[in-house]
Amino acid sequence: MSEPGRGTLAAYALPALPLAILTLPLYVLVPAFYARELALPLAAVGQALLAVRLVDALSDPLVGFMADRWRPTFGRRRLWFALASLPTALAAFFVFTPPDGAGVFYLMLWGVILSVAWTAALVPYTAWGAELSTLYHGRARIAGWRESFALLGTLIALFAQVLVPLAGFPGERAVLFAVVLFVLLALPASALLTIVRVPEPVGLSHERLSLREGLAHMRANRPFLRLILAFLLNGFANGFPATLFIFFVSEKLQAPDAAGPLLVLYFLCGVAGVPLWLKLAGRLSKHRAWCVAMLIACAFFCTAPFLGAGATTAFAFVCIGTGFALGADLMLPPAIQADVIDVDTAASGEQRAGIYFAAWGLATKLALAMAVGLAFPLLAASGFDPSAGLRTEGGLTMLGLLYAGLPVLLKLAAIALMWNFPLDTAAQTRLRETIEARQRPVILESSAK
Repeated sequence: MSEPGRGTLAAYALPALPLAILTLPLYVLVPAFYARELALPLAAVGQALLAVRLVDALSDPLVGFMADRWRPTFGRRRLWFALASLPTALAAFFVFTPPDGAGVFYLMLWGVILSVAWTAALVPYTAWGAELSTLYHGRARIAGWRESFALLGTLIALFAQVLVPLAGFPGERAVLFAVVLFVLLALPASALLTIVRVPEPVGLSHERLSLREGLAHMRANRPFLRLILAFLLNGFANGFPATLFIFFVSEKLQAPDAAGPLLVLYFLCGVAGVPLWLKLAGRLSKHRAWCVAMLIACAFFCTAPFLGAGATTAFAFVCIGTGFALGADLMLPPAIQADVIDVDTAASGEQRAGIYFAAWGLATKLALAMAVGLAFPLLAASGFDPSAGLRTEGGLTMLGLLYAGLPVLLKLAAIALMWNFPLDTAAQTRLRETIEARQRPVILESSAK
């Protein structure tokens, strides 16, 4: 397969923008909106969203398995993405624009539909990207384009919270409506462009594994186990600052109005960092470049627990450094995952990017859930609970340690796993030679027929 040019890369990456626009409002604005505007009990909203996330977690392996097995003429990646994109946008519209009188069942129903449709779009979409290139550095380039568009989508979602009220449409309902209207128009249109412009990857499977055989190969794939453990540790580390950012800025720094601008700064630095991480990965390796990024994040995080009220400028530098590292965190692990899939394809004979990226999605969700599940009980136990008026000195210290101290330890553990990772350019090239050598007899036999 020839390497995709810039036009193909842009066409592939474009849907990542509307998909990312949904993320921040869904997890930050929607729960508060249903509780405040629709007067639903906060506990009931939380239980409904927990049920949605459980279904979401179960849908990942199912979609991954089916996306690998179903091989229609139109293309196993393209068809899934084509079928799931419009339902994702429509379900988001219903979640973000509930009618008056909508209750918990409404949120749960449309939330489940959205999560399943979103997974059915996202898993084949990321697997498609992993299969677009067979080259070690080409995969980093594809992931870099996709994650840059995703970061731009996050920035658009942030700006919408400021610009929509400035345009004369105040309130969360107006912000959610503007965001989801954009997604409703942009996601199907960008998905259509992707389907038309981006080629379907060539299938390299010459075996068909049972579920048990496939799981056995995943367990035997040592680079995959090492990578996903490092990814889980790093995702766990990133989950703490993501969950506690607003609390850290508003309570520890005493600067609630700075939260929005600081988030914008953070994500802008993430976009700016992507080309530089691509360059460094080309000079070193993808895993070493990721380790350098995690070390930079650790260096900046080390200062955060010592910041106090009014230290907004100092914290802005923390946002710049950790935001710069964010670009590597988002694009390099998925590019390494594509190489890890080659290990499985070479050993098993079946190309199964879908199930591997489904496992990736599960690890992402598990890391965030672990961070939330640990952070809030520890904060409450140490005397920090703003809803109850608790802001003890010990609680603020714990907030700083959870926001930045524990993430440093977790990232250092991930670095220890990845520093001497066995897959580099030479190892990945040998894997591709093995895969393609096995494929040639199949291709020749098909040509003869």
